[in-house]
Amino acid sequence: MEKNPLHIQYIALKDGSIKRDLKDYPFNIPLIGKFKEFTFSKPVTFFIGENGTGKSTLLEAIAVSCGFNAEGGSKNFNFNTKETHSDFYKYLRIGKSYNAIHDGYFLRAESLYNLASNIDELASDGYSSLYDSYGGKSLHEQSHGESFLALLKNRLGGNGLYLFDEPEAALSPMKLLELLVIIDDLVQNNSQFIICTHSPILMAYPNAEIYEIHDGELVLTAFEDTNHYSLTKYFLSNYKQMIKKLGIEEKELP
Repeated sequence: MEKNPLHIQYIALKDGSIKRDLKDYPFNIPLIGKFKEFTFSKPVTFFIGENGTGKSTLLEAIAVSCGFNAEGGSKNFNFNTKETHSDFYKYLRIGKSYNAIHDGYFLRAESLYNLASNIDELASDGYSSLYDSYGGKSLHEQSHGESFLALLKNRLGGNGLYLFDEPEAALSPMKLLELLVIIDDLVQNNSQFIICTHSPILMAYPNAEIYEIHDGELVLTAFEDTNHYSLTKYFLSNYKQMIKKLGIEEKELP
């Protein structure tokens, strides 16, 4: 039987290690409270769902279990602006492949500012060459979208594990298309992606597996069957009617 070449093959609860009180965070989130195990089978996996369904909490736990900093970065970062991550990672067992991982990064849209600040601190402490991996200058000297792309284009080297939490937050639709190309180049270089997103553009990546959260379960869903795709398509085709249904009327400005 051929071995699974993915860097992470599965995640599962450690045997007998968890006593879940479903009233306490994060186990009051149905996805986390019900979680038992999950198997990866494609180089690109998307977790999607409504706000508050637990996809980012799950991704964060995977990242921390793999040794990444909870606020993002590579395994070399250990800054802590404010400890807000859950302890769910303590209960996860990560099934890794026999392949050596040469690179890795946890990209969080919400904490990129904190990551950029830590990079500046390290650079000022004598590690100015660190900027080479981020476009040659401080991420704070670039727009939000530019800093994202600088990181994506310069820091990610391939043969790695990349965890992205809502990378679309800073990117225009055109730049999202550029991100698809970056992802594909890295996949061709033996990389694995686990991505939480709301972007139908990113979900269109060929041969990815999309897991939509329904009633606390990760359900494998075809791209065109996702709520994100169907709602976006309907809105773009019927935006005037949708705006009217929402009770928003055209008004002349005073």
